[in-house]
This record gives sequence, C-alpha cells and structure tokens, in this order.
Amino acid sequence: MHPDCLILHVNSPAESAAFYRALLGREPVEQSANFAMFMLNDKTMLGLWAVHDVQPAPTQRGGAAEIGVTVATDAEVDGAVAGWRAAGWPVLQAPTPMDFGYTAVTADPDGHRVRMFRPTQG
Repeated sequence: MHPDCLILHVNSPAESAAFYRALLGREPVEQSANFAMFMLNDKTMLGLWAVHDVQPAPTQRGGAAEIGVTVATDAEVDGAVAGWRAAGWPVLQAPTPMDFGYTAVTADPDGHRVRMFRPTQG
C-alpha cells in the first residue's frame, strides 16, 4: 500500500484553492465547484472537497492535524511568515526554534494547519 492523496474537507473549494495556490505557488491540476486537486510532489496529491458533499458526512473539522512543508533554511521560514502576514493569513506560531527544527504555523480558511519547518541538522 502506498497512500498518495490527502483530502481536506473545506467550506469553499474555490477559497481554499486560492489559499493553496498562493502557498504552493502552483495551479490546481483539477478544479470544479465542489473539489480541487493539487500535486504536492510527483506522487502525492492534495484534494479540497466541499464538506457538504462528503459522504459519509464528517463529524470533525480542521485544526487537529497539520500539513508539513520542509524547507532548507531558517530564512525560508521567516520569508514564508512575512508572505503569510502580507496575505492576511493567520500566524498561529511565529518562527520558533523547537527540538525538531525552526518552525512556524499558519492555517487555511477552514483552520487546517500548515507547518513550515527547517529540520534540525543531524
């Protein structure tokens, strides 16, 4: 088994697609009124599915898990946070050194967390 797709339940696929388009710097590979799909890498996709169309209906909402984005330098984390602020996105965690690396967290329009981090060097 090789999981290759992460699907987030969102209120507005169009609004969420705009967020992830800006975050990822790429266009969705698929988009309709109730769904959008982005390539995260050559094997993994991110789907954004309108919560009112999901079957069976979900009982939980965003914020209890994170999407991790690994970068190579602290400056990339700092630059991302500056971009988040400029875009009006929430900064849930300002750039902070932690045991696993240098990190910061934002959230998409539905509260799904996105953590940018530069891993601790071995």
